[in-house]
Amino acid sequence: MRKIIIRDTRKIAPFNEPARDLRVLNKPLWLFQRDILARYCAEEREVNSLEEIEWEEGVETLVYRDNLFFDEFFFEAFIREAQKRNRACRVAFSPADRAIVDHALPLQNGIQPCDDLYVADMWYLPNGVWEEPQPLVIDTLAREIGYYHVPTYMASDKGEMVFFVPLRAFLSLEHWVHIFITNAVFGVFARGARFEDRLSRDFSFKLGILGKALWERKRLLSCSELVKIGRNCVIDPSATIHGPTTIGDNVTIGAGAVIDNCIIGDNVNISQGCQLMLSVVGDRVFLPFRAALFMTTLMEDCIVAQNACLQCCVVGRNSFVGAGTTFTDFYLIPRPSIRTMRNGVLENVGLKVLGSCIGHNCRIGADLTFYPARMVESDTVLIRSEQRSVISKNVSYEEGDQHHLPNGHLHPRFYPRD
Repeated sequence: MRKIIIRDTRKIAPFNEPARDLRVLNKPLWLFQRDILARYCAEEREVNSLEEIEWEEGVETLVYRDNLFFDEFFFEAFIREAQKRNRACRVAFSPADRAIVDHALPLQNGIQPCDDLYVADMWYLPNGVWEEPQPLVIDTLAREIGYYHVPTYMASDKGEMVFFVPLRAFLSLEHWVHIFITNAVFGVFARGARFEDRLSRDFSFKLGILGKALWERKRLLSCSELVKIGRNCVIDPSATIHGPTTIGDNVTIGAGAVIDNCIIGDNVNISQGCQLMLSVVGDRVFLPFRAALFMTTLMEDCIVAQNACLQCCVVGRNSFVGAGTTFTDFYLIPRPSIRTMRNGVLENVGLKVLGSCIGHNCRIGADLTFYPARMVESDTVLIRSEQRSVISKNVSYEEGDQHHLPNGHLHPRFYPRD
């Protein structure tokens, strides 16, 4: 099969990079897509639009936009059904699919209504020439999973806050919130949901995990069937690691650390007392003692200093977060929905809990507090002062503190902005 990739050059704030270069599940999006399609596609071409494609009759062809996130389970379902039909197809979704409606539709234009369905920019052409595609509805098999229980005195809509977690994930990445959704909800959370689904219907799988845990004398969720550890890792015996978790090569995990359903990259140092849950930690990240991550994505080469707390956040590569800095994710005074900036306009994100986003090469000082859904642009320095201790609005590069330091710019700008 031949694949034709349509480039999407729109830059995503605050990273000032297109989606294809940003990390999902600790891989650049373009590499994540390529790895999934490697077993299906032998030829690759890139174009800027559908009009540029040179169609070749008789060549089975897949066309998709390069800002799309889709996992292997979604693509397998799509290509199997499309090949069975042997006609031109386009990915489509039912309006009853809560994972798409609740989490994929806000803040984007790539998934559009068409008649009584939603369609996205992925096509299958069995004969290699353009034909009018028929919508092919793929069920994401969404599961309603609670993640917070809100006390009655904190919110009018009391009770469980839920995500609709897909067993087959698909998303159009057009905003930093989609990076959060991709890694946390459609990534590690979905992996856990698939594990629970298989455990409930596959008795031999359940028996194999139980046998492995007994043989290794470990708790069920800590056995090697669920916790995959790379080479040359040093893990303190008092650390607690629950699966499904993947740990890369040359990782050090200190005493008392707790890791639950995470992806840890290569050459990562997680020091004493750190707490990580439903998070993605990139290569060469350093977490000093008592750092805490919940549903947070750290791209490569980051440092999160001691006692910092990040909830539902995204941090770009080569960034530093100072000691004691807290990223809040919930308004104390109830509001209808959290809003974030998109194309100069505040829009609802469709979530009642959401942290903040730090761009690439940022330096965030100690003991700052961030309101929910704020952004800090790449290459920005923020230092706590009497005037700036609570970050209540987005911070652009021009508003950063690097302009007021004695040596001027601490580092060059690597990411030009429009």
